[in-house]
Amino acid sequence: MRLISHPILCNYYVTYRCNAACDFCDIWEKPSPYITLEQATQNFKDLKKLGVKVIDFTGGEPLLHKEIANLLHLAKQMGFLTTLTTNCLLYPKKADQLNGLIDMLHFSLDSPNKAEHDASRKVAAFDFVMQSIEKAKAIGERPDILFTVFETNMHQIEAVWENICKPNNLLLILNPVFAYNQINTHNGLSANSLKILKQWAKKPLVYLNEAFLLLREQGGNQINQPVCRAGSSTIVISPDNQLVLPCYHLGIEQMPIDNQLFALYHSEKVQQLVKMEGRYAACQGCVINCYMQPSFAVELNKYWFAALPSTLKYNWEKSTWKKLVFGKKWSL
Repeated sequence: MRLISHPILCNYYVTYRCNAACDFCDIWEKPSPYITLEQATQNFKDLKKLGVKVIDFTGGEPLLHKEIANLLHLAKQMGFLTTLTTNCLLYPKKADQLNGLIDMLHFSLDSPNKAEHDASRKVAAFDFVMQSIEKAKAIGERPDILFTVFETNMHQIEAVWENICKPNNLLLILNPVFAYNQINTHNGLSANSLKILKQWAKKPLVYLNEAFLLLREQGGNQINQPVCRAGSSTIVISPDNQLVLPCYHLGIEQMPIDNQLFALYHSEKVQQLVKMEGRYAACQGCVINCYMQPSFAVELNKYWFAALPSTLKYNWEKSTWKKLVFGKKWSL
């Protein structure tokens, strides 16, 4: 049963450029412009009309955008919840201007070992993550630690939780790796690892959407009976101001927005693509977290129930439920 029939999330790619070169991501390989404040202003108005509640400012590395603080400020003024994930290379420098503008701030960290984390990112990022945690605490921010889980770093979850998250009262977000294109998933995740992750989901200061695990156990999205609701739950906007459908990773169609996002989304062509969500050949077996999480939120099924405990846990820890229920337009 469908609970919400309109988009709730916008994945807004402010740039594809990145100052790291992670081998489990290929976005950084793309040439890219930066979104403009003018484009974003009109798009935010249309996103509001479409019913979107959350804007994920993503990339690439979103802090490379010189106007990221202005973009976040505008989104907050218009009543959106904001989320942003950073590798932390620029966070210490930009933290003060970003303070209070990000509802769900994530710091990427995939190992408690400096050499291993830096090797996976192809850049010396570990020390910047540690500096960023201290800076965030100093200005009253409470970021999350986003840990992408591979078979090769499963054994390091406990050290990150015990030595970094718990002493700093930070949530550890466990993000199971997913495959797309030719990226390196470091052998994915075994059935035994999924069982271990289920145990981690119950621990304090740990967020793991158990529906991610259930979907993997059941073979991922099935095109004859799709779980994915990427096209109808999520709006994807590229740095060159195009609507990307049915999702970023498949990217079958990219259509110029031209200050007409609301009309474009409701056009016959776009709605035909939306109806095909989860049914393309490439959608078979898909477990991409970026689109499954909103998909689980808009339809009442076994995945909605599997996702519910972690959803309640995160919203309670971060008080985002208050902003969704009582949220008002915000200003500095």
